[in-house]
Amino acid sequence: MRGVIAELDTAQPIGPMLPAIYQEDEFSMRFVGGFDDVLAPILLTLDCLIDYFDPAVTPTDFLEWLASWVGIEVDESWETDRRRAAVATAVEMYRMRGTISGLRANLEVLSGGQVEITDSGGVAFSTSPMGPLPGQDSPRLAVRVTLPEVTDRTTKAIDSIVIAAKPAHVVHRVEVVAP
Repeated sequence: MRGVIAELDTAQPIGPMLPAIYQEDEFSMRFVGGFDDVLAPILLTLDCLIDYFDPAVTPTDFLEWLASWVGIEVDESWETDRRRAAVATAVEMYRMRGTISGLRANLEVLSGGQVEITDSGGVAFSTSPMGPLPGQDSPRLAVRVTLPEVTDRTTKAIDSIVIAAKPAHVVHRVEVVAP
């Protein structure tokens, strides 16, 4: 949470802006000095406002709020660089959503590993509504992610990413392996 920061100087102190009669009064200068202490973080934030919207340099406590702007949830267990990369590439990932290349890029950013995806491919249609899906085989998707360290948590996280990205009728298999 942002607030008063001890010994933070302001770029625009109020005291020198006062008429000379108030500048000579010690009480007046101490009084407006309190306003300088309270306004310094606000003025500093406004001076650097553009940097708050850049995921590469935004403060880490602001990163989660910035992630909510682009509609993603960052996992607190991820290192800061991965969270920053997820926020920075979110809009591009939305453009590629639903494609194999989009799923691969998304998994590479979020997992930090090497991703291999195999799908059954093909396109089919039906002229009768509510009929069975045409084709002999059901669509399938196999995802293999190579990570330096494999845990149940990372496997579940990758599986949930695949579930969110693939069409509902496509059967999938996720394999997370160490090199």
